[in-house]
Amino acid sequence: MDNVLMLQIASLIAGLFSLGSAAYLYLKVTKSAKGNQKMNEIADAIRIGAMAYLKRQTETVAKFAAVIFVLFLAVGFFTGESVWYGIAIAFLVGAISSALAGYIGMDITTQANVRTAQAATKGLNASLSMSFTSGVVMGLSVVGLGLTAITLLWMVFGFFIIDGPGAQSVLLQMITGMAFGASLIAMFARVGGGIFTKAADVGADLVGKVEAGIPEDDPRNPAVIADNVGDNVGDCAGMGADLYESYVVTIIATMILGSITFGIAGMVFPLLIASGAILASIVGTYFVKTKENGNPMDALSKGIYATAVLCAFVFYGVATAIIPQGGSVSQMGVFLASLVGLAVAIAIVWMTDYYTSTEKRPVQDIAKSSLTGAGTNVITGVAVGLQSTAPFAVIIVVAIMLAYTFAGIFGVAVAVMAMLSLTGIIVAVDTFGPVADNAGGIAEMAGLEGKVRTVTDKLDAVGNTTKATTKGFAIASAGLAALALLLAFAQEVNAAAAKLGMAGLEITKAGIPVINVMEPSVLVGVLIGGAIPFLFSSFAIMAVGKAAGEIIGEVRRQFKEIKGIMEGKAKPDYAACVDISTKAALKELMVPGLIAVAAPIVVGFVFGPAAVGGLLVGALVTGQFMAVFMSNAGGAWDNAKKYIEQGHHGGKKTPAHAAAIVGDTVGDPFKDTAGPALNPLIKILNTVSILFVGLFVKYALHLI
Repeated sequence: MDNVLMLQIASLIAGLFSLGSAAYLYLKVTKSAKGNQKMNEIADAIRIGAMAYLKRQTETVAKFAAVIFVLFLAVGFFTGESVWYGIAIAFLVGAISSALAGYIGMDITTQANVRTAQAATKGLNASLSMSFTSGVVMGLSVVGLGLTAITLLWMVFGFFIIDGPGAQSVLLQMITGMAFGASLIAMFARVGGGIFTKAADVGADLVGKVEAGIPEDDPRNPAVIADNVGDNVGDCAGMGADLYESYVVTIIATMILGSITFGIAGMVFPLLIASGAILASIVGTYFVKTKENGNPMDALSKGIYATAVLCAFVFYGVATAIIPQGGSVSQMGVFLASLVGLAVAIAIVWMTDYYTSTEKRPVQDIAKSSLTGAGTNVITGVAVGLQSTAPFAVIIVVAIMLAYTFAGIFGVAVAVMAMLSLTGIIVAVDTFGPVADNAGGIAEMAGLEGKVRTVTDKLDAVGNTTKATTKGFAIASAGLAALALLLAFAQEVNAAAAKLGMAGLEITKAGIPVINVMEPSVLVGVLIGGAIPFLFSSFAIMAVGKAAGEIIGEVRRQFKEIKGIMEGKAKPDYAACVDISTKAALKELMVPGLIAVAAPIVVGFVFGPAAVGGLLVGALVTGQFMAVFMSNAGGAWDNAKKYIEQGHHGGKKTPAHAAAIVGDTVGDPFKDTAGPALNPLIKILNTVSILFVGLFVKYALHLI
């Protein structure tokens, strides 16, 4: 293609336009009214705690990232392969931009929470608009950062790489370093943020609600500020970094497979898809409006559906303009594969909503089981979570079959890219939830009039559903992105083998590399990979349990030793609980990180690249279903509790309510710590494997 530079510039402009739009909306939010002094004191405490945690997390993770950066430089020095210097640079770009995405999310949400509470004094639509606009800031920042960074890396690296055989492969291997950096930071954000938020949440609920009998977000609860801080570090910064890395990883995986299928046209294609989708997302945000007696969920859904429809038109235009005619993969096939991706996004949202909404049977069944105690509540919740994996599998299987039928292995990548094209609006909808939750907490602690809390409660109830559905979206996109990376890994194995004059993987008639599961080395890899998500999850959940125990002890101590808390005459020591959650979260980060990075490297050098393929398959299958199970079970337990709090089965302060709180406590580390952290884990395994594939092929011991 002769006009590659012009298309790169168009992609860069789209990314910068997204960032510029985010900056404009940021200023719009921060110039809005913040409410009275009491509201601002509470909001400041939340913001200070959240930013302090993020700073300490960044310092901790930076040390780990620095070691990996030096490792890449050392590999380049000792092997004499300059590609590793490019990988190191791209790794830093990915890590820094992923951290920046989390920072922007934390910043805007801790600015918007008090303003959303103040807007609630004007009515539902004003409050919805404020909270959603803050989400749009984060959504546009995520996609803008990702698209801009990838485009710039391509332009800069492309300038230094001499055209010739293998030039595109070298370029893409360098850019894959960015995917690894983004995934690594996202995993730390998910694990650390998840431990923080759920330790505080569990401690606040068990002592505050169950033992002391005080309501949620009651200012007398010493853990209430830590709980609200956790909403930001887990659900905002964590989700922002998570979907950022999914977005980046998917673009890069599609570029790799597109390069193999169409050459330079296939590399440009995902960038233009992403560029057009940014414009569609911006237009889609204008559909999010509601009447004062309306359902905010309907308004948010309209925004998603409008964006999806607009994206479909964009995909058709890009496919017909960029994809060459006359090949084995047609323009219409690529377009149809993109529609499959959009359909998957909508189907996953519907499926997750069914299993986690208070208006649907699964959640109501869990609530009903609470009448007979915590044990039956937990049993029913586990059953619901397990059951939810089946329709998820059906959706993914049908999507893969259709996408492959339409456009081969490139079609699978296109479907994922199409799904992730909704990232901007999905992040906006997700961020709305914790902002509304924080706004409700501020309204409660500031003693605002009842009608304000009625508005924020309505938004919060919808926010719980949106958080669950966006987790489903993140899990599905992570799995499909990992599948695209797996296909790219298999292709890179053969590319590396051909360069060294060695035998690679067998090739099917359709040109797909074969990883034979009957080979002992591959089977070993499958078993190791299948075990990794379980081991990883155990560390995350155990960390929440330990930290929650410390929070519970601290809250009990304050209730006992600080006289006048329950009467409202004395102020709790909120900072103590924030400090406990922070230390516990940062203490537990390193081991999961080492597992994710070291596992594919060890397997690759000991058993060979085919075994690594087996490891990726095993981790993908168990990790996907573990994430779906934990996310949906946790969301269902949470909303079963809220269903009872709405007045069903006796309402609050009843044995059924106490049982539901126990179930919600079990589900907290499932849905907000271990489950979401599996998304970046799976992609770290894949990106590390792609980066080291050449060394695996050349130096593997092949012990089996």
